[in-house]
Amino acid sequence: MPGSTVLGVSLKMYLTYRDTLRWSQQVASIAREHPAAQRGSAELFVLPSFPVIPACLDIFAGTPVRVGAQDLATEDSGAYTGEVSAAMLAELGCTHAEVGHAERRRLYGESDAVVAAKAVAALRNGLTPVMCVGEPERTTPEQAADACIRELSVVVDAARAQGHLSQLIVAYEPHWAIGASEPASVDHIAGVCRAISGWLAAQPEATGSRVIYGGSAGPGLLTRLGDSVDGLFLGRFAHDPNALKTILDEVPITAGARA
Repeated sequence: MPGSTVLGVSLKMYLTYRDTLRWSQQVASIAREHPAAQRGSAELFVLPSFPVIPACLDIFAGTPVRVGAQDLATEDSGAYTGEVSAAMLAELGCTHAEVGHAERRRLYGESDAVVAAKAVAALRNGLTPVMCVGEPERTTPEQAADACIRELSVVVDAARAQGHLSQLIVAYEPHWAIGASEPASVDHIAGVCRAISGWLAAQPEATGSRVIYGGSAGPGLLTRLGDSVDGLFLGRFAHDPNALKTILDEVPITAGARA
């Protein structure tokens, strides 16, 4: 919904299967009652581990919360042992797929080309890519924005070439802030996110794309950032459902208030 606040949560690999079910049940209860979720002021999506996705889809059925995956394959089918395709995720009922996270790049060697192929796979199967971008080292907002836009342009060019470019969620996560005790400064985040938003606005096929901030995002940050971002991409700070509720409390109740 245009003007609404996007709140995404990645559970990474912190929770067990049963912990994930318990967390999802608590979040589903919050979403059924919270006015920001019920009125459409907040768009919520959750990215659990692969094995628990079907159970999460059942738990969140009938709520405003959407479910996606933390990764996906570059191909839709074939001899790719251990991979999970966007086609299967869409068949299950997923709506989002995370691509390009700094951990995938660092730990598993995912290149810009691999990230672009995964994003295109998501798009051609009707999933919204949650495209993670961010600079490796602390630098100026201008330099950080340039680095992020370079990463994004690889994805956009690949999707456009194959006729699949459409709405993206861009999660700005400076690598140096992921897992840190504090997020980047408000001025830094605002400068980078506004530059990314401006660049996306010049890509007509990607109309409706949103820019959210991750990287040690937690309660209070959404209020401080104001309208410089479209929302937050949350990690460990949202693994406590009460913290997620606190962040929901920061969302303007009137849908479109952030437009």
